[in-house]
Amino acid sequence: MFRGLALVMIFINHVPGTIYETLTNRNFGFSDSAEAFVFMSGMAAGLAYSGAFRGGSLWSAIMRIWARARQLYLVHITITMLCLAIFAAAALWFDMPVVLLKNNVEPVIRYPLQSLIGIPLLTHQLGYLNILPLYTVLLLATPLFILVGLRRPWLALALSVALWVLAGQFRLNLPNFPNAGGWFFNPFSWQVLFVIGLLSGMAMKRGTTFIPYKGWLYGLAAGFVVLVLLWVKIPELGAAGRAVLAAMANAGAPFYITWFDKTFVALPRLLHALALFYVLGHMPLMLSLAGSRWAAPLRAMGRQGLAVFASGTVISILLQVVKTPRQPDPLFDGLILAAGLLVLLGLAMVLNFTAAQRTRSATARSAQA
Repeated sequence: MFRGLALVMIFINHVPGTIYETLTNRNFGFSDSAEAFVFMSGMAAGLAYSGAFRGGSLWSAIMRIWARARQLYLVHITITMLCLAIFAAAALWFDMPVVLLKNNVEPVIRYPLQSLIGIPLLTHQLGYLNILPLYTVLLLATPLFILVGLRRPWLALALSVALWVLAGQFRLNLPNFPNAGGWFFNPFSWQVLFVIGLLSGMAMKRGTTFIPYKGWLYGLAAGFVVLVLLWVKIPELGAAGRAVLAAMANAGAPFYITWFDKTFVALPRLLHALALFYVLGHMPLMLSLAGSRWAAPLRAMGRQGLAVFASGTVISILLQVVKTPRQPDPLFDGLILAAGLLVLLGLAMVLNFTAAQRTRSATARSAQA
């Protein structure tokens, strides 16, 4: 359910300029749906792959993860080319050359040879198409995370946090090409959310929890979530909080501790995301809601995360083009977003039905054998 909800919010946020983006979770805290997506991707990897590392062939276990990384890479290249085709068609056939200046498309026009090298190398990424390259790189490193996490989970966490600190302190990042700078989602920083999710998923696979419920910790996390909500919704409180962070910065605290940088997952964003996950994950109401019929559409979409995300990205880019000549309009914006979400829900339902049919066929063949 939570993965489906994150996908819905990502889709809405990827069509900027609608009034409905003010309703997504990024307007109620420091973090947004990207943190949730990466954390739950790590959790899913822990559940899906860690068992194979406890017995059987180590190479087979590693290859299973890298096969998924290869799939993500190919999906990313495919949707990148589809989105470039959408922008090119808008400029060529609908007299909207302005779209070629958005979403990091301009380098493809100005430096086509360099960009055609950068796209398959993942060094050139279009705007709103940054998260699958991150996920691909993290999956390539997942076998190492799992091997350490199986034996020393707290050591794995400590090493992950240390890498996050080093990335922020020395601004470690993977390069962009042909642009200057580094990746929008810095893998050296974002891995900390993925690893915490991975360790949580590995614990769930064993029937335990990585961070167990503690009343005092739950109260602390809930209090922080409420404080952040007040921070972003009450201008005076937000100004006071920023003044405190500015004073810390002036005293020599690094930017990844005192600011809200997304590329390096600055501490306020990281703490807010982890507190929110802890509160929601231990809230009994959420378990009831996740199993209710009202959450069935979100569950359906969450089960087909990659297909829904990839298709939603392409549809959202198309809707960006559709919205380019129009001013914000609650009715029009609502109609196009609802139409896109219905298409994604229909896709998820078809894929879930197909998967169920395959499972029944496999069970029947096994019974006959």
